[in-house]
This record gives sequence, C-alpha cells and structure tokens, in this order.
Amino acid sequence: MRHEPRRDSRGILDPGRLLRQVRFRRRLPDPSLRPWVEHYWLIDWDLPEPFVQRVVPHPAVNVVFQAQDGAAEHGEIAGVGAGLFTVTLHGAGRVTGVQFRPGGFRPFWRRPVAELTGHRIPLAGADLTAGAGPVCPGGDDERCQRLDTLLTAWAPAPDPAAAEAIALVEEIRADRSVRRVADLARRRAVSTRRLQRLFLDHVGVGPKWVIRRYRLQEAIEQATAGPLDWSRVAADLGYADQAHLVRDFTAVAGISPAAYAHSLAATSHT
Repeated sequence: MRHEPRRDSRGILDPGRLLRQVRFRRRLPDPSLRPWVEHYWLIDWDLPEPFVQRVVPHPAVNVVFQAQDGAAEHGEIAGVGAGLFTVTLHGAGRVTGVQFRPGGFRPFWRRPVAELTGHRIPLAGADLTAGAGPVCPGGDDERCQRLDTLLTAWAPAPDPAAAEAIALVEEIRADRSVRRVADLARRRAVSTRRLQRLFLDHVGVGPKWVIRRYRLQEAIEQATAGPLDWSRVAADLGYADQAHLVRDFTAVAGISPAAYAHSLAATSHT
C-alpha cells in the first residue's frame, strides 16, 4: 500500500499551466479507506480572469465538493467520463475531491458503477449521506478529515469482486505489455466475458476502454518531456501504428500529439 499519493500528471492537459494558475495538491486518505480510495485532491484559486482546464479522465469515479465566488458549496458524484472534461474556473474558489481507485466506488455505491458512467449526480439526490456540513472550509488537514469522516460513514464493506477489479485495473495501468483483453483474460485464467461483466459492474467501463485510456494518458504525459518520435511512442504503447495513436489522441484530446507538444512548448513560459 502506498504511503504517499502518486505524483504523475496523467490526464491533465498542460499540467504546468494548471500549477501556475491554481494551488493543486493530493493527499492520502485514512489508511482504512486506502483499499478503495486513490487520493484526495485539493484545488484553491483566486484568478483575475477565467481559466479553462482540460482533463482526459481516468477510469475512476470522483466525489467532488466545490465552493466558488461565495456561493453555497455543492457536492456531486462524477462517474467515469468517456470524453474530454473541460472546466472553467473564475473568481475565487475551492474544490475538495475524492478520486476512488478504479473499481473502488462499488462498495460505497452498492450498485453497478456503469449506471454512473458519463453522468454527474448531485449528492443530495444520490441515496448517500452528504455529511454534517461543508467540506471545503479550513486548512488541508481539516478538509481531509471531513472526507475521512464522510466516507467512513458510508460504511464500505470488503468485496472480493471489487478487490479483483481494482487489482486488474492496476495491472493494466502498470504493465505496458497488457495490450489486449484476451491476453489479460488468459493471464488471469478467466473468460473475456467475465472480465467485461466485472469491469462494467465495478469500474463502469469495459477492460478494452481502460487499456486504451491508460495508454493514451501515458502518451499525453510523455508529450510534456519535449519533442518525441511518435512512431516509437505508438509502438511502445501497443498501437498498431503512429496513425492509430494520432487518431485516438486527437479524438479524445481534441488536438494531435504533435500539435499538443508544440502548444506545451509555446505556453511553457506564459
């Protein structure tokens, strides 16, 4: 089990610009929640003009609390997003969020997670206790303690199927050699049909989608390192060829890999 939150910027388009505009940090939850929760994420901002951030979502459910420009805090459950997520921040505000491990929200939700895919549901209408008060006020420790209290109150129960789904997704994320669902099924001695059912129930999307999304996020992160041989990147990440990577990247991120890398270089000092 990790003792600190991950530090990569996978999925965040132009992470350097984000960090220049807002205060962004990650914190681990209470150890009792770590089997299911990836990390908490905290963002504070006070902007002279609107700021637009784009994110290629992970195959993960988030619970998000936001307070902006003096308005009352609101909370929502954000299911796995299939496409590019764009948010505009303005004025002053705070977000206090929970990113669950892929497969980790099922023990809290207790229903198929695919019901949430592509949707954002207000906590007030989600058959879950919304907590005793606002989450966003105060320092980082206070905000994280409120999240610990909230999630513990939801009483997640150990679930062998959820643990299996979490482990399978982690294998896909960490092992580049996992390129096809059939290969993963053979490695785990299960049928592809069972993998499909398990992923839809616990992750919210199918295993093929998860494989492609993690490979795409890795390509996005590699682009931050500077000029790349995209044909080599495509081969390393299991794409059929460079054109396949370009199509996938452009379809999700809205920009080609080369154009994205060029935009990073152009904005690195803005």
